[in-house]
Amino acid sequence: MPLSGLEHRGVLFVLSSPSGAGKSTIARQLLQHDPDIAMSVSVTTRPPRPGEVDGKDYHFVDVPTFKDMVAANQLMEWAHVFENRYGTPRAPVEKMLAEGRDVLFDIDWQGAQQLYQQAGGDVVRVFILPPSMAELGRRLRSRNTDDPSVVEGRMARAASEISHWDGYDYVLINADVEDCFAQVKTILDAERLRRSRQTGLIGFVRKLMTSETS
Repeated sequence: MPLSGLEHRGVLFVLSSPSGAGKSTIARQLLQHDPDIAMSVSVTTRPPRPGEVDGKDYHFVDVPTFKDMVAANQLMEWAHVFENRYGTPRAPVEKMLAEGRDVLFDIDWQGAQQLYQQAGGDVVRVFILPPSMAELGRRLRSRNTDDPSVVEGRMARAASEISHWDGYDYVLINADVEDCFAQVKTILDAERLRRSRQTGLIGFVRKLMTSETS
């Protein structure tokens, strides 16, 4: 949490991982346990999966609409992933930051890189690794939501995604989801307390230094 009573800049908190390594599960837990962070809902051209709700899980659009959003600079970042397009709408993120909330991003390395190029020091990037490739494959197959060919494609892409681990501020191994979540929460709490994010700190310290002692 920010220092009590002081103005602060919001954190743009990025979680990335290969598909199946656990970032979406940890993101859901973070939203459930922390009322001061809100999810950035991505826009995508892929069709909804069973149970997904438009506007809650993703904003589902067609390719021409997505291209129009890119051309109009309405996306903070975007990328091709598994033959589909994904991006972060700019207006909702700016609105949440204006309301003093931190923003959570469930995006890949390409999106994290673009977001960092735009927002720099306000971005905190966390990459989550699986304990092994065998375990990653087991998790993907246990979902029972994708055809075997899709699982194979995700496994093939995982090595490429993992190769970008060194572009992140923190790298965690998700051997146990509760332990990994606790580490993610610790990182977020510490980043909120960075001196550079406490925009009201200079005025507070000056007031302390110039006030009379009792």
